[in-house]
Amino acid sequence: MQYETTKIVDENHVLQQAFLNELDEKLWSSADKLRQQLDAANYKHIVLGLIFLKYISDNFTHQQEKIQAELSDVENPLYLDRTFFDTKEEYQEALTAELENRDYYTADNVFWVPASARWQALQEVSILNTGAELPWGGKFSGVAKLIDDAFDAIEKDNEKLKGVLQRISGYAVNEDTLRGLIILFSDTNFTRPTYNGEPVHLGAKDILGHVYEYFLGRFAQAEGKRGGQYFTPKSIVSLIVEMLEPYSGRVYDPAMGSGGFFVQTERFITAHQGNINNVSIYGQEFNPTTWKLAAMNMAIRGIDYDFGKHNADSFTQPQHIDKKMDFIMANPPFNISDLVERIPCR
Repeated sequence: MQYETTKIVDENHVLQQAFLNELDEKLWSSADKLRQQLDAANYKHIVLGLIFLKYISDNFTHQQEKIQAELSDVENPLYLDRTFFDTKEEYQEALTAELENRDYYTADNVFWVPASARWQALQEVSILNTGAELPWGGKFSGVAKLIDDAFDAIEKDNEKLKGVLQRISGYAVNEDTLRGLIILFSDTNFTRPTYNGEPVHLGAKDILGHVYEYFLGRFAQAEGKRGGQYFTPKSIVSLIVEMLEPYSGRVYDPAMGSGGFFVQTERFITAHQGNINNVSIYGQEFNPTTWKLAAMNMAIRGIDYDFGKHNADSFTQPQHIDKKMDFIMANPPFNISDLVERIPCR
């Protein structure tokens, strides 16, 4: 029995790795489509932004399907009885309204996605001719504007993300290239991953975390930097969190990268039947890309946070100097050659 269990675990691991390798290769090929038009420092913003949009849309759709099943289940308290409506159209209208009830999503920490920012909408609208009427009003004026408007809608509904999502219109990327990226990303499903027709047992957040880690490392190499600057090994992160046991209080990381310590804190609390709302998250990050990524990481998990108003150096511009912290977890960039010069004399 133990042998069979071990064999199943090993097979799952092999399947997971094969899926992730294929995903890495496919998504990285998307960067190739941009490389001729942009330098490495810029095309990462477009790719990571689209990955974020695809992930939150997949998660939203998955939750929407779950809600619809509950509304159709006679035994469920949410059951929407068809007999209460005179016509099929009235029932359908009521069902649609229920599926757009934001509370059903936020109650399960599912990121709310406005209709104009959902992936299916982007996919359908991106092929329209310029000047065509949009389903939510206005006229279609290009794929870049469509994506930027999606980011605008998300930030309007999620105040913490204001200024975090990078607009892409200014990069002047070819419209056909952007359409191609949308088509390419449409084949990836974060909530129902499969490999060669076999279901892959991986959580959507784990897939997203892997993709971010992989992309940031590759982008760093393309920019001539060390990819390792963005991430602390998962085993080290897990060990530190388990040693500190941050069940409640203020958790701080002055060099947070993309927020790995905070993500692991959430996992630790969840695994021990705790409440993430008992923890306050504070962090700071100098790199603008990873600062934005950390904010996205928290937003998709429904975790409240304070990362300051912008990216900043915690040595020269501390943004939480008036706070007392209960837990400090960090892997500072020890190899910075100009660190002494950057610290102002007091």
